Amino acid sequence: MAAQDIIRRGAEQALAPRPEWLADVNDAVLTNERLAETLSDPVLAEGLRSSNLSNLLHWAAANVRRPGARVAANLSPAVLKASRDLVRRDLDATALDAWRLGQNVAWQRWMQLCFELTCDAQLLQEVLAVTSRSISTFIDDTIAAVAEVMRQERDELTQGTHAERLTTVSLLLEGAPVARTAAEASLGYALTGSHVAAIVWGGTDVTGEQLELAAEMVLRTAGAARRLTVLATSASLWLWLPVERTPGVPDLETGLATIPGVRVALGRPRRDLDGFRQSHLEAAVVQRMMARLGTVRRVGSYMDAQLVALLSEDVGRADEFVADTLGDLARAEPELHLTLRTYLEEQCNAARAAEALYAHRNTIVRRLARCDELLPRPLSENPIAVGAALQLMWWRGQYLKE
Repeated sequence: MAAQDIIRRGAEQALAPRPEWLADVNDAVLTNERLAETLSDPVLAEGLRSSNLSNLLHWAAANVRRPGARVAANLSPAVLKASRDLVRRDLDATALDAWRLGQNVAWQRWMQLCFELTCDAQLLQEVLAVTSRSISTFIDDTIAAVAEVMRQERDELTQGTHAERLTTVSLLLEGAPVARTAAEASLGYALTGSHVAAIVWGGTDVTGEQLELAAEMVLRTAGAARRLTVLATSASLWLWLPVERTPGVPDLETGLATIPGVRVALGRPRRDLDGFRQSHLEAAVVQRMMARLGTVRRVGSYMDAQLVALLSEDVGRADEFVADTLGDLARAEPELHLTLRTYLEEQCNAARAAEALYAHRNTIVRRLARCDELLPRPLSENPIAVGAALQLMWWRGQYLKE
């Protein structure tokens, strides 16, 4: 009974896991070398984070009810969604072994918690023996159950057109020697001419209907008559549009305001088969950057975000760069940030900046003078770095006034 009481008390705490617990478990799962390339997709990574949390809460809740008893396999919506997305990326059940890496970290955290709950060595030995078997068996049972779901999902997908499209597109993106005519027949899309690629995605609660609405909005904004659509995961679509210009970002931002939780990343217009591939890779760079920075922006284009994507590979270093470059200006009112960014975009022309901001030129000049007072170095000595730092702040959503 004493051991059960310790397990129950520990499980109650695990139902509200400390942030560092989840961070460590997620780091262990998401840094799996075998999945590294696949998990560069933020939608897949978020799915696995959700499944990690689901596994932890499932085990903890079961041990609050029946401490130490065998825990049923977890087939929650979060786990099933993550596993089905792995199937869509042509991964099999061996990918689920990543959960064992998370299990090892969770076990270390569980032991620390148990040591906080009692100093009785004999009681600790009993608690740890019981829960070690419980956690290990739970993960084994869950992997086995999910593996069967993945097998069924694979059988269903191989009979559908989405799977055929995804397979063909994946081969093209990898640079495999696929005959153009065969690929075009499979996709129902010509690989000649100009293409703009887009990635439409959302969080774990986004619906297929929302994704489709956003995809149609991209189509209309681009002025395209048709699109190639590939269901990449349950929460993301890959699009290609046979157009010669990137859809307008402001128009898309406005339109997406009616579709909560959905975002769009855009590549540049590129030509022929190499362009089909390159434009998608550019959109993927923007998608990863937007996820990495946690931006409030709903739309990003490679043309606008290329520099920020390079600068923000290490978010911590990027924040240091902003602080060092902008100094006190980083904490100033948003209108100063917007004024200075517009001034730089208008090639340091105060009159054009005033026109763009619907302000008097003297107002712009006063604001620019105030910016110079707050900067560590005068703007004239460091305009490129200041502009880059302001772009980073803009993408982070650290100033929002437009």
